Formats: sequence, C-alpha cells, structure tokens
Amino acid sequence: MQWATRYIPPDPTLWQGRQDLPSAACFFQAITSLNLLLEHPPQAETIRFALVGFKCDEGIRRDLGRIGAAEGPTAIRQSLGKLPIQKSPLTCYDVGNIVCLDHDLEASQYALGEVIALLLENRITPIVLGGGHELAWGHFQGIAKTYPHQHLGIINFDAHFDMEPMHPRHQAGASTPFTQIAEAHRAARRHFDYNCIGIQHAGNIRQLFDTAKHYHTHIILADELHQGQQEKCLDFVDRVIDQNEIIYLSLALDVFATPYAPGVSSVQPLGLNPWHVIPLIRQIAGSGKVIGYDIAELCPRYDIHHCTAKLAALMIYEIIHHHVCHIRY
Repeated sequence: MQWATRYIPPDPTLWQGRQDLPSAACFFQAITSLNLLLEHPPQAETIRFALVGFKCDEGIRRDLGRIGAAEGPTAIRQSLGKLPIQKSPLTCYDVGNIVCLDHDLEASQYALGEVIALLLENRITPIVLGGGHELAWGHFQGIAKTYPHQHLGIINFDAHFDMEPMHPRHQAGASTPFTQIAEAHRAARRHFDYNCIGIQHAGNIRQLFDTAKHYHTHIILADELHQGQQEKCLDFVDRVIDQNEIIYLSLALDVFATPYAPGVSSVQPLGLNPWHVIPLIRQIAGSGKVIGYDIAELCPRYDIHHCTAKLAALMIYEIIHHHVCHIRY
C-alpha cells in the first residue's frame, strides 16, 4: 500500500458537540471513525459516505497563491459535527487524511486516488475535504481506476476553469487538474464532458476561455446566475445527468462571493450566493448518478467567524440529505 505513508488515521476528538442532545441528533454523534490501515470497509447495501481529508496546499504554493488550505479538512469536520441530521439512519465514516509534508504533490494525489478507489470498490461514496483544488486530479485517478469504461460527467462549481498548462518540469498545481483530466481522457480515448458553473470573466485570462473551448467545456457564467437565469442552469445540469452514466461533482468554495466565503485562497467579490448553488446541488445529488464529491479551497487562517467552514459544512449537509444512489456496476 504505497498510499499508507501519506495516510493519517481519523481523529475522533474532532467530532464534538452538546452532550444534552438526543442520540443521532447531530453529525458528531453519527460519524464512525474508520482506520483504513487496520480495518476493511464493511459490506452493506445501504447508502454510505466517507469523509476523506486532503491536507495539502502544495498546488496553491506552486501557483503562488496564499497557502493555508491544508487546514481546511479539520475546520470542515468541526463545523459539520454541529449540524443536525434529518435523515435516519445515516452511515458516514471519517477515514482520515492524505497529507503532503514533503512537497511531493504527485505522490499525495496518487495516494488520494488509491483511497478513493478503495472506497468506491466497497460502494462507499467519498466526500473529499480540501485542501487546494489539486485534489481533483487525485480524486479523478480513483474514479478512473474503478470506473474505466463508464461515461463520466464532471460538474465543477468554480470561478476558475483550473485548466492552465502544467508548470515547468511537468509539475501540476491547483490550477491544472482539469487539464490533466482532459488529457487523461484523450489518452484513454474517452469522451470528456466537463461542465463549469460560476465561471467569471475577471477570474480567467482570455487564453483559458480558448482552452476551455478546445476541450469542449460547457459553461454557466456567474453573470447568468446573477441575472436570474436559474432555469437555464437547471436545464444545463439535466443535460449532464441525462447524457452520462456517472457524475463527479467538485465544489471550489471560491465560487461564492466574499461575504459568504472570505476564507478561501482567492476571494471573489462578484461570486455567487449560496442559493444560486444549493438548488443545483440538490438536483445533482438527487440524480442517483453521483459517485464522488469534493469541496476545495477552504483556507481557515483567512476565515471570519468560521463563515466559510460553516458554508462548506452546509454544502455537505445538502449533499448527504439529497444524495440518492442507483448505481449498480
């Protein structure tokens, strides 16, 4: 298990809350710690989730961004633990973290992919907690290993395409993962269906729009949501659901406007508000086709009143309460 050297088992002490509550009232009472070095995920027919931390911001460092996202997974867990559970019974594991302590981003991305594959093979839906958006390349590696032939639709809520060229010496960054995924599709002769919601003209240089067009990327601009074109967005998502067998949903917290998400690597004054995104999250999670989720770019050192961490936790709350699983490959 090459990934074991980059794996840190879960810390049950992160899951804290009021002790006077009824049992199974909140997430902190319902999360089960699962050390993947000691325990194999149990078999079950019920819907199950696993929280996987990616404690890494090496990609952000390589992109010369403001670092600190490596602490995101801890902050998200602490905020999620206090939220109520409306769906019973709930099976959700905390399987710990993949770390990057030596600047070897590629090895940590590979390790994340191996953990994702292990979970998917046991019919457990991963929710990856970032960390920089470089986690998407690791997440995809696990999906591709488990589902090499299925038509995959990717939906990325993001102000940025994250389709920049590789850095010198073929190094990746937080801004390159969907270029890497696109090239992996090309090498495998798979159809690449990449869909971005929340893209901002001011967040991407002109050449990135050309790159997105080259790879036939489908786009919903932040402008369109601000102008009330929610129906267009619902139809946009329906197309992805209808034309793919499986879906991977990625959410960069910098898709949200600064008042909602101040604690991110790249703040967005003209970003979306949560109610632009929540109906679409519900629509996608309820499709029965999502096999993996991730939430990226939380940077707790810049957060205000834990606002961004709480928003990330609320997105997970929405995912878990609306996720339906029909996949039986």
